[in-house]
Amino acid sequence: MRKDTKRQRQAKLLRIFRKIHRVTGAALFIFFFFIAITGLLLGWKKNSGGVILSKSYRGTSTELKEWLPIDSLSVLANSYLLKTISPKLSTDIDRIDIRKDKGMVKFIYANHLWGLQLDGATGKLLHVDRRYSDLIENIHDGSILDKYLGTSDNQIKVFYTSVMGVALLVFTITGFWLWYGPKRMRRNNSAT
Repeated sequence: MRKDTKRQRQAKLLRIFRKIHRVTGAALFIFFFFIAITGLLLGWKKNSGGVILSKSYRGTSTELKEWLPIDSLSVLANSYLLKTISPKLSTDIDRIDIRKDKGMVKFIYANHLWGLQLDGATGKLLHVDRRYSDLIENIHDGSILDKYLGTSDNQIKVFYTSVMGVALLVFTITGFWLWYGPKRMRRNNSAT
């Protein structure tokens, strides 16, 4: 009688875990789908042949003392942006990526996906590109919703990544139990 009670508890626990696994999976399916696809693309970005992430071009000098000041490079980058792409684009710079070993500086903008690469020494425009990897990353971590809805402090991103992280943990635990639970029940059943 005692072993039947133990088996019934194990079966009940297994049914609970199966239900949690099924309901969580159904509720978050579309989010897991986007995370999986964007995660794959981000993993492949450096090997995409320039489709997702542009190659880094080389400038003329890797000696910083020969480079133009950052503020001058910034003015040049903004000028190139407005002339080569559109005079209506925002020149609000999100970050400046200095690649000393390549003699190049990347300018990444805050309000659109355009990026520019300039020669650090001459200020010459080396490359203009759409930063698809940034778009993919924003979809992957949910920050695209913060940008679209104008929320501050990445509120949606923090909520989204918290929910998805907890969901992945729940899937790991319930998935393990769905695999291990029946094995344990069979082992206990054959021991009697």
